[in-house]
Amino acid sequence: MKRTLKKISKVFLPTVLGLLLFSSVASAHVTVVPKTSTTGAWETYTVKVPVEKDIATTKFTLKAPAGVEIKSYQPVPGWKYSDEKDAKGIVKSFTFEATGDGILPGQFQQFTFVGKNPETATKAAWDAFQYYKDGSIVEWTGDEGADSPHSITDIVAGASTDDHNDNAKMEETKKEETKTVEAKKTDSDNSLPTILSVVAALLSLVALVFAIRKK
Repeated sequence: MKRTLKKISKVFLPTVLGLLLFSSVASAHVTVVPKTSTTGAWETYTVKVPVEKDIATTKFTLKAPAGVEIKSYQPVPGWKYSDEKDAKGIVKSFTFEATGDGILPGQFQQFTFVGKNPETATKAAWDAFQYYKDGSIVEWTGDEGADSPHSITDIVAGASTDDHNDNAKMEETKKEETKTVEAKKTDSDNSLPTILSVVAALLSLVALVFAIRKK
């Protein structure tokens, strides 16, 4: 029995350790989410940058996939933002550079931005470049299965953005109409006591005039 347990432990333990090591390495990849989005959508993307080495990451650059237009970004404390644009003013890539310690070993940092997806279905490949404090660079530009693969978002055909805009406008119009009706009702309710007061004052004045005439 003991020999059997020893044999199992010799085979089982290395396998488990290997799987844990593999999962930790795989999870350390630079990733962009969501993994799936729709054509023409204004999507909020988040890129996660983990540290694989025993030194800090001090700079990170992300290239915009063909057809994706970077529209805005969320500021990150301790990091400064810069971008590179083409002749038409479209962002080709953007960079976050640390003003402090950067991303320390065992940590990760998330960077959030908004991009407008292309109008046709495609697979958007996010090429990323991770700069470490010692000057080394990890290029996340490989295909799936590579040691340093780029993250991919599958842009699939979805509902027309015009339909979404029309629905949003209709909802906004309904809200405005409701506000207008409520405002008129409130004004009417507020003016009623004033009208009644004026009528009461007039009636009192008329009664006073009649009383004086009788005398």
